[in-house]
Amino acid sequence: MAGEYVLELRDVSVRRSEQVILGPISFAIRPGERWVVLGPNGAGKSTLLQILATRIFPTVGEVRILDNTIGRVDLSELRTRIGICGALISEDIPAQEIVRDVVLTAAYAVLGRWNEAYDLWDESRAVALLTTFGVRDLAQRSYGSLSEGERKRVQIARALMADPEILLLDEPAAGLDLGGREDLLQRFTNFASDPTAPASILVTHHIEEIPAGTSHALILKDGAIAVSGPIAEVITSEHISAIFELPIQVVREGDRFFARAQ
Repeated sequence: MAGEYVLELRDVSVRRSEQVILGPISFAIRPGERWVVLGPNGAGKSTLLQILATRIFPTVGEVRILDNTIGRVDLSELRTRIGICGALISEDIPAQEIVRDVVLTAAYAVLGRWNEAYDLWDESRAVALLTTFGVRDLAQRSYGSLSEGERKRVQIARALMADPEILLLDEPAAGLDLGGREDLLQRFTNFASDPTAPASILVTHHIEEIPAGTSHALILKDGAIAVSGPIAEVITSEHISAIFELPIQVVREGDRFFARAQ
C-alpha cells in the first residue's frame, strides 16, 4: 500500500568480490517510527546506512524509499527528502564555509555556497534550527573552527533544513564528552517528540547513546539481522550478550538504556 512505509528493504544483499558484506536483509519503517541500529564493528551498519542514504546500490534486492524504487528514480530529487548527519557527509563540508551556509545549502542538497538563491524563509529556518540545537551564536564562524560537539549540532541542523521525511543519524554522539552527549540527546529527544518530526534511523555502537523516544531497534551481526522489533523487546541483556559474545547486563531507566559487563 502506497505510503504505508517510508522505507522498505526486500532481500537486500551487498557483495564485494565474492564476499557478502551485508544481507540478505528485509525490514521496513513506517512514518513516525524512530529506529536505532546497533552491532559490533564489521556487522554491516555503515553499509546499510550508505544504502539508505542512496550512496551505494545493493548487489541484489529492492530498496524503496518514500515510495520510490532505488535505481528507477532521480536521486538528486529524492536526496532532498532525506536528512543525513554523520561521517557520510561531515568530511565533505568545506572547512571555510560559515556555519549558517552549511545549514542553508541543504535546501538544495548541495555542499558549499555557490550561486543558489535563498529566500527569507530559508534563512529564517536555518537560524531557527541552529537555535534549536544550541549553536545560533556560531552562525558566522567557519565550520572548520568548531569543536566536534559543535559540528555534530550543526550537522543535525543541516540534516533537518529541507524538512526531510527520513532522518539518518550516523553516531551523532560519538566523540562527545558526557555533558555534550547528554545535552545533544536531550535536544534531539525534544525535537523528535513533535508528532510532525520525520521518521529516523540512528546508528550507534553504544546503547547509552539511544535517545529517549526511540521506538524500534535492529541489531546486525555478521551482515545479517540478528534481532529487530520494538525497542523494549530487542535491547535486553540476553540479546546484547549474545551479539557481543560477552555477559552484559542491560538496565532500562525510563526511556534510556545502560549496559555493563557482568
